[in-house]
Amino acid sequence: MRRLILALPLVLAACIEPDVPTGKADFADFCASCHGISGKGDGEAAAHLERKPADLTRIAARNGGTFPGTKVMAKIWGYTGGRDGASPMPGFGPLLQGELVPYDGGDGIQTPTPVRLVQLAEYLKSIQE
Repeated sequence: MRRLILALPLVLAACIEPDVPTGKADFADFCASCHGISGKGDGEAAAHLERKPADLTRIAARNGGTFPGTKVMAKIWGYTGGRDGASPMPGFGPLLQGELVPYDGGDGIQTPTPVRLVQLAEYLKSIQE
């Protein structure tokens, strides 16, 4: 009986906190069809798009060697900077909502950010060439 009482909090915690996919898993689920599993813009759907998807392994290179985390997360979320309809990329904000964590996307400001969005941005940062 004592083991059951000690294990009960662990069982309850497992029921309450759902598994959060990794950034790599979310990339595979949401991004790879267009950007390719390697992130180079060569996904299966790319051939059917009017404009070739960006090579996501070169984000930092296109930004003077610095990965612009806040800008990347805004793009993923669906914020187009007032250029409504300027991007063929859909916004993924509703799919990435959930627990918030403090995160500095490179602008020096700790901002409450959905953990899945942080993980996806960090994954993209990890594949930079």
